[in-house]
Amino acid sequence: MNADPIDASASPAASQADDPMPQPPVQPDLDACCGNGCDPCIFDLHDLAMDEYRQAMRAWKARHPEAG
Repeated sequence: MNADPIDASASPAASQADDPMPQPPVQPDLDACCGNGCDPCIFDLHDLAMDEYRQAMRAWKARHPEAG
C-alpha cells in the first residue's frame, strides 16, 4: 500500500484554507424583535449562536496558533 507522506512544509495558509476561520453570526436588526416576549427571542438565539461562535473560534485558534 502506497501512502502519500504528509507534507510537513505545508504553509499555514494552506492549512487555514482546509480549515477556514469561523465567522460570527449575523446580528439581527434592533427593530427585528416583535416585542411580544417570544421565548426564545431572536436576540436570545443570537446570543446562543455567539456562544457557539466563541467556542469555535477558541478551538480554531488552538489549531492555528500562527494566526494569532
